[in-house]
Amino acid sequence: TILVVDDTPMFREIESLFLRRYGRVVTAANGAEALEAVRREQPDVVVLDFHLPDIDSETLCRRIRALCPAGSTSAIVAISNGESTDHERAIQAGAADVLSKPLSRVSLVETVNRLVRFPEMRGMARIDHAATVRVLMERQEHWGTMRNLSRGGMYIEASWSAPPESEMQLEFRLPEVGAPLSPTAKVIWSRKRRDGVSAGMGVRFLALDAASAHTLDSFVYERFVPETD
Repeated sequence: TILVVDDTPMFREIESLFLRRYGRVVTAANGAEALEAVRREQPDVVVLDFHLPDIDSETLCRRIRALCPAGSTSAIVAISNGESTDHERAIQAGAADVLSKPLSRVSLVETVNRLVRFPEMRGMARIDHAATVRVLMERQEHWGTMRNLSRGGMYIEASWSAPPESEMQLEFRLPEVGAPLSPTAKVIWSRKRRDGVSAGMGVRFLALDAASAHTLDSFVYERFVPETD
């Protein structure tokens, strides 16, 4: 079951049309209707406009997740206006992914299909890619090497590690992309150096503007090779 939440009827209809082939779609026009639909339907995925008139979107994300029974979750896809602050607020509030307007049909369908199978970011397309990463954390500069990249985050190999929940500013370059990308990120997990294995950490992007998200998306999908049986 897919719940589409948007206060604009045209957007609700378009998103519902895109997704009807991939699940049973129910809709809500505001935050109050969304909470009632979550209680009633226990949807697998919630496609949520991040600018609703009646309930603050961060609060709504958290309330949706709180309504899920123990052991289950409604994966939330936040639809933002493309601001990096919106991306960060949505991720901090528990959204599994963030897409920006104008919404791409392909991106929406691929994201919802992935979240039906994998409710968290681990299902994102990712590639092995080595690049130097500059990390600024607590006014100190560190360096590491990107070893794995998706639109949602990366693995950083380094001679040091930061504990989970640490936040940092990143800067890295991608081939054939002029300006460096500079998202903020949060450490999801980390490991210390042991038995010849380098220290490192998996990080989730927080503040990420629409242009940077699109650049990452294109870079990853151009190089992504799906696993075959």
